Amino acid sequence: MAKLRLSKNSLQQQQQQLKLYKKLLPSLDLKRRQLSMEAKKAHAELDVAIEAVEALETNIGEELPMLADEELDFSGLVKMEGYQVGEQNVVGIRLPVLEHVEFAVASYSLLGTPAWTDLLVQRLQDAAHARVELRIAQQRVAILDQAVRRITQRVNLFEKILIPTAKKNIQRIRIYLGDAERAAVVTSKLAKRKQQSADESNYYEEEPQ
Repeated sequence: MAKLRLSKNSLQQQQQQLKLYKKLLPSLDLKRRQLSMEAKKAHAELDVAIEAVEALETNIGEELPMLADEELDFSGLVKMEGYQVGEQNVVGIRLPVLEHVEFAVASYSLLGTPAWTDLLVQRLQDAAHARVELRIAQQRVAILDQAVRRITQRVNLFEKILIPTAKKNIQRIRIYLGDAERAAVVTSKLAKRKQQSADESNYYEEEPQ
């Protein structure tokens, strides 16, 4: 840490820095509150996504209890080929947003398969889609939580370190300059008195007898 210079120029610099810190802090704190709100919403959306996955899995078991039959094999019926993720700007933070999920459904005979196969295809797609949404929701939460931590650290830096330090430095410099000014006045007065005494002494020495 650089040593504090106790001068008028240093005082002016500290005052300018303090003014800048106080100007930046409200916008930082506003962004912190906005991000905290978005993070709270993201956590709520994550809870909804978790519930959706669990509900779909439960519903599939209730709607299609015949899937418990180990002799039935539908492993290749529905395949998720991929999904497309877009980007959303939230308070200056880029967040992923699910745009599209692509599925490939194996061809099957309507006559040679159970009547509930169509429902199974739809439910398998629903479940896979819900799991992708859950993954994206988890990513959004992680990104926003990290952003909140970072902006909170910056706010704390300004509130607890930069602003108090600048105030302390200003006070220290003012005290030093005030003491120096008073010392200079006293020194000037003493020098003036000494000069006056010298002048008076010379006057009496030079006065004719």
